[in-house]
Amino acid sequence: MASANSWTLEIPSPVAAPRLFRAAVMDWHTLAPKVNSHVVASAHPVEGDGGVGSVRQFNFTSFMPFSFMKERLDFLDVDKCECKNTLVEGGNIGVAIETAASHIKVEPAAGGGSVVKVESTYKLLPGVDAKDEEAKAKEALTAIFKAAEAYLVANPDAYN
Repeated sequence: MASANSWTLEIPSPVAAPRLFRAAVMDWHTLAPKVNSHVVASAHPVEGDGGVGSVRQFNFTSFMPFSFMKERLDFLDVDKCECKNTLVEGGNIGVAIETAASHIKVEPAAGGGSVVKVESTYKLLPGVDAKDEEAKAKEALTAIFKAAEAYLVANPDAYN
């Protein structure tokens, strides 16, 4: 039987919440191959128009231990910079995890910056080390937001 686990993560950023949310969450399938090309080879919508129920696929380079992943958008509130998504195919599904879902909220912070707050819930397959998988997931998610942040700082007119 799979064990249920969860973790939380906070990532501070000097970038305003709406810009960071648009770049690192809503448009990541477009931006990732440009700013994170050593990890993301390509990405594209599979179903939907970007709203709830939409699915997008990320294809990875050999940097990742799997070739692709598909995620479904389950909840979206653009005004509050908040979404929930579920990993539906690829990634470590069937290898290390049975299910995985994330709740992401980018909140305004002092000085015009923001704080990315993530809560991830998942079920591991028997025999998989939860701490190892958690550390990898946190590292990957932090890298995504920091890559988007670097792009936005270097391109102050982008995603306004």
